Amino acid sequence: MKQQPEILDALNESTESQCNMIRAHLNEGKSITPMGALTLFNCFRLGARIHNLRTEGMEIETEMVAKGDKRFAKYYLKDS
Repeated sequence: MKQQPEILDALNESTESQCNMIRAHLNEGKSITPMGALTLFNCFRLGARIHNLRTEGMEIETEMVAKGDKRFAKYYLKDS
């Protein structure tokens, strides 16, 4: 099923906006986790946004964090 152009435009704007907010957050020397991205930026797909930012040339490090029986990624800029 093809999506309507208006829906695709809205999705692209949302992706770009989320990337801009996450970029600014990381450039402030802060780290971000999937839960933080959801809370701060309403971003459900942090891994995809990190991929977009890396493609743009940002040097983002990944640290796997374990809390109890859960594991999740924490992202931060290299040398931050």
